[in-house]
Formats: sequence, structure tokens, C-alpha cells
Amino acid sequence: MTQKQLQSLAKRHGTPLVIIDHDVIRKNYAEFRRHLPKVQCYYAAKANAEPAIIRTLYEAGASFDVASMPEFMMVYENIKDLPAKAQQDFIWDKIIYANPTKPKETLLALDQYKPLVTYDNLAELKKIKQYAPHAGVVLRLGVANTGSQCELSNKFGCQTGEAVDLILEAFRLGLVVEGLSFHVGSQCTNFQNFVQALNAAAAVMKESRERGHEIKILDIGGGFPAPYNKHVKPFRELARVINAEIDRLFAPDIQILAEPGRFLVATAATSVARVIGKAVREGKPCYYIDDSVYHTFSGIIFDHCQYHLKSFRKGRPEVAAVFGQTCDGLDCISQSELLPELEIEDLVYAENIGAYSNASATWFNGFPPAKVIHVNE
Repeated sequence: MTQKQLQSLAKRHGTPLVIIDHDVIRKNYAEFRRHLPKVQCYYAAKANAEPAIIRTLYEAGASFDVASMPEFMMVYENIKDLPAKAQQDFIWDKIIYANPTKPKETLLALDQYKPLVTYDNLAELKKIKQYAPHAGVVLRLGVANTGSQCELSNKFGCQTGEAVDLILEAFRLGLVVEGLSFHVGSQCTNFQNFVQALNAAAAVMKESRERGHEIKILDIGGGFPAPYNKHVKPFRELARVINAEIDRLFAPDIQILAEPGRFLVATAATSVARVIGKAVREGKPCYYIDDSVYHTFSGIIFDHCQYHLKSFRKGRPEVAAVFGQTCDGLDCISQSELLPELEIEDLVYAENIGAYSNASATWFNGFPPAKVIHVNE
């Protein structure tokens, strides 16, 4: 969006503000499908679970990866007007519950929908059998997360050496293992993570087939990097690597799924905030804005991500610190931001802030999250 458009929206709606451009979401989805044509796109709703985003991606043809019952129901509400049979077809084709650890209450609620759910250990498998026996199961493998912004392998995924035993045990319990899954870590810029994971999955599928159980679904997870800066290689380069491995390792009838979240929404949002205070500390200009790391800038804490602030005001840039509005010393947005001299009531903005930002905002200190505005829906 242009600076003029951002200023106009801030004037109309006030600050802090998060502006989500749905044309960008559609563009990102089209790019994903263009470069990975054999891969069905399951949007990871946790990246930004705004209902309007869910609707836009559903209309574009996306499926969904959910990790909680509220996320599941938010997606499910999009199809509430369909006949019952069509709803069930939708569940199988459009939603995977990809959180490997689920409370029994969630499994009991899910069972009526007969969804795909993931597991990575025997205890979880027995829980699924007891509380959601009608679900199809997907075994999650632990794979390398080297070089990814957020590592997940220390929390989820079985060892490849125990994978086939967990598959056999699922069938022994009367469940059906529909697929394998893995996740290379969020914002993965090390493409070899995907290569190693695809090879590991192929080996597990081969051994499972040899032991009597054919697996026809492979979920390659998320980790597709958003172009936050010039150091992130173009998506088409990663897609070229993935496509080559898929063609080499898997039969044409294997169904390939992926769970992009950040890649689809990170570049679709811009935040606008207002300078509410200023000071000079140890010779450095310090600005305070009406947003915080407990709100839109939560990705600084939870996502290991840095969002650079820009000013609408012209002038010679100087190194400045920017703090959030809460009364907490942790609430530092940046210690070294290049900004011109700003005045109280000036506006600043941050681009590429659509993933893991307003999605993890809180009401800390009594401050409400930023208002979310959707454009080009």
C-alpha cells in the first residue's frame, strides 16, 4: 500500500492499526500453487487466524492446517451451509488437525468430523484410539531444523527408526495411517532441511510398504520463508529443489500436502502506530509508540522476528530506540532504528507484519490489541 493510503486509513480509524491487503494474500497463494503445482496448500491458520483471511484463502482454493478446536471451528463455519455429505468430504479434503498433542476433550469433539489428526508417539496414538477412533491418523517425523528461525524438532516428531513400529501399532489398534508429515522449522532458509526430510519420509514409506501398509499422503509441513529481506532466496528456488526431490522419490499417485502460514500472510499486512512520547537517553533519541511487543510486535518475542519501522516524515535519519506503550522494560521494539527526528503525534509504520503478530497479541497492561482493517477483500 502507498504511504498516502496508510495515512488515510490511520486518520479514519485511529491507531494502532493493522492493515491486511487481501490482494497480496491471493498473490502469495497463486505463487505457491504456480511453483509447487503438485502440492495441495493447507494454510496454517495459527499464522493469522483472522476469519476474513480464512474466507479469502478458501475462496482461492486453499485447504487448512489447524491446531486447536477454535481454529477448526473457524474453518468449519465456512462450510456450514453445505449438505452433511458435502461437509464430510470437505473435512477430509480441506482440514488437517496438525497439532501432535491433543487433550481428550479436543479428540472427543473432533471424532464426529472424522478428520485427519497427527501423532508422534504411542501415548498419543492410544489416546486417539480411545477418544477419536473415527479419525484418520498421520505420523509426524522428527527432521532437521538447522537454520530455521523457529525450531520445532525439539518438541514434535518421532525418530525415523521408530516410525514404522508406530505405523504398525496404529493399524494393530484398528486405526488407519493415512500419511506421514514433517516440519523443517519456521522460516526455513536452509533448503537442505527439506531435502533430508523428503528422503527420510521416502525411506519410511518404503519400509512401511514392504511390511504390508501402503501410505498415500505426505504432508511436507511449513517453513516456506517469507521475503523479509534480501538475504532470503526467492521461493521459486526452494520450489525447484522440492519439486526435483518429489519427482525423484515418490510415485505420481502420492498426495502431497504442505502447510504454509507465514509465506502466505507475512507480506500482506502493515502496521501503523503513533508516536506518544519522546526522550533522549545517553545521547540516543528514544520514541514511544501506541503499540508494543505485547501487541502487534509480539513476533519480536515469540517469533524471533524484527520489524523495521519507517516514518512518513522526511529528514536525515539517525539511530534511535523505539519502545512500546506498556510499562515493562521488555517492551523494546528496536534499539537501533534509522529514523528522522520525529515529533509526538507523528505516524510510523512497519511492513511485512502479517504473520505471528496480531495473531499473538494480548491485552497486557490493559491495552487492547490494534484494530485490524481488511482491504481488497
